This record gives sequence, C-alpha cells and structure tokens, in this order.
Amino acid sequence: MIATYTVQGMTCGHCVNHVTEEVEQIPGVSAVKVTLDDGRLEVTSEAPIDFDRIVEAVAEAGDYSVA
Repeated sequence: MIATYTVQGMTCGHCVNHVTEEVEQIPGVSAVKVTLDDGRLEVTSEAPIDFDRIVEAVAEAGDYSVA
C-alpha cells in the first residue's frame, strides 16, 4: 500500500533527508520517497499508517507540516 501526502516547508536536500529519516522510523513503514520540488511524500507499508503518526514524524524532522 502506498499513501501520498504533501509536506510543506521543505527548502533543501537536508530537509528531504530529515523527513525521510523520521518517517522511516515509524513501525510498519517499509519505504519512504520524498520529492523536494512538489513536497510529495510517498509512504509504503503493508497496513495503513495512522495519519497522526505521519504528522508527528514530519514535525519531529523540523518545522514542516503535512497535508
């Protein structure tokens, strides 16, 4: 299953790395792909991941928000 979100506030490759690292730590997540240009966050998992967990992980990475 792949869920897609939009992360706002990322400005560089370091932002992408921080978001990727934090979301990868969520239990059940098997892959994460973040695109800086459009703020796209793709989360691959076998079961749905609670949206609040995604929001928490992205916030932990920095001053970013998820839509």
